[in-house]
Amino acid sequence: MDIKVEAAEESKIKATVTVDAKDVDAAVKKTYKEFAQKYNFPGFRKGKAPRPVIDNALGAEAVMATVTEDVINKAYPQVIEEQKLFPVGNPEFGDDGMVEAGKPFTFTFTLSVKPEFELTSYEPVAIELPVEGATEAEIAEQIDAMREHYVDYVDASAATKMKPENFADLAIKATDEEGNAIEALESESRLYEPGTGMFSEAFDAEILGMKKGQTKEFTLDVPADEAAVLLSGQAGKKVSFEVTMNVVKKKETPELTDEWAKEKMGFEGVDDLRARVAESLEAQKADIMPRLKENACTSVLLERFEGEIPEAMAEEAETNLLQDFFTQLQRQGVSFDAYLAQQGISSEQFKADVKLQAADEAKQQLALDAWARAKGIEATEEDVRDEFVKAGLDNPAKVEKEWRESGRLYLIREGIVRAKAMTDVMDTAQVTEVDYAAQAAEEKKAAKKPAKKKAKKDEAAEAAESTEASAE
Repeated sequence: MDIKVEAAEESKIKATVTVDAKDVDAAVKKTYKEFAQKYNFPGFRKGKAPRPVIDNALGAEAVMATVTEDVINKAYPQVIEEQKLFPVGNPEFGDDGMVEAGKPFTFTFTLSVKPEFELTSYEPVAIELPVEGATEAEIAEQIDAMREHYVDYVDASAATKMKPENFADLAIKATDEEGNAIEALESESRLYEPGTGMFSEAFDAEILGMKKGQTKEFTLDVPADEAAVLLSGQAGKKVSFEVTMNVVKKKETPELTDEWAKEKMGFEGVDDLRARVAESLEAQKADIMPRLKENACTSVLLERFEGEIPEAMAEEAETNLLQDFFTQLQRQGVSFDAYLAQQGISSEQFKADVKLQAADEAKQQLALDAWARAKGIEATEEDVRDEFVKAGLDNPAKVEKEWRESGRLYLIREGIVRAKAMTDVMDTAQVTEVDYAAQAAEEKKAAKKPAKKKAKKDEAAEAAESTEASAE
């Protein structure tokens, strides 16, 4: 078989393939034999009908059309394998007529192939990752989260004014524009924290500054796009409120003591609690760190990627994502409409998200291909064999042969090269370890400093108010 491949426009190649006459004759013989076995011809035993009889019954052109199709289907995968091509999409075959017995057959096809892009740099990537192991700040953060589950809400003094950091025990009456009670909003005692999105910012502004026992009436114009959970049902309407501050409450987090660790958490003490938390954090990090590193490296590669991916490759990536997605939905027994409802998105938003994800997926693959070319990374025949062995097949050599003959080994090679490239990127990455929990604690501490000064002023004002109230 003679193969000539030349470049065409937009990452396409044009291949001209000539199949030897002997191979054509072998295909002709095989096809006639199959037809003789497949069909019943009067006067002849199955498989014994001569060619003229078959031609007369089925038509010589029909037989040769079948032979032509078989010759092309057999030759095309060999071209892909021998030329080490990486197809994107399906080939477009030329109108090259049909085979003739005793003559070589030439056919042509054009094919979109994987394009080659470049990165702006092939220097080791610089990334940030969490510190390995459990840091003191992370341990403290986890324990603080545990303590938050056991907070108490204690009554503040009667003179305390409601502030954003406080909680309010409210008695609420609410009516619509016709004066009808809105039962969903009413309560004799609702513990409420401003800024949580349950009521709106306008509602929060009305109750700030209120004291224990104080009652306030106000009306709110609820916007049509109101997102507050409790007010969403009143969007575009007016709601009148009568709110009584039963009491202002402050949140008290339990102290970290041996007694608390024993009674509430079931540990021997604080030291035991810290040790167990550290063990859990270390196990979690060991599990997710490789994935975090890979994601961080991939992000840098995407930033270095130059060029626009071909439409055919984007469509192929999108198709693969959708197939995987709907297969997963089917396994979970969830309908597509139910999924959209759970996510709170429309089908148009879903399609747009898939397109963006597919584009990033294709860029990531092409970026790894570029890295592999720059670093001389390849897939050896031994690598390919190992992939079939690792798959746990009964006869890996047989399956590998089938893949080779069907022209699909490029998929295995592609996966091997990209995996090697990703490993190389990760192994050579310049990693800066960051204690994100410590950073968050510092930022929180810095944000609280001005608040502390203000708190002292507020406490002084409250004390003065309390004194005035006693004098009265």
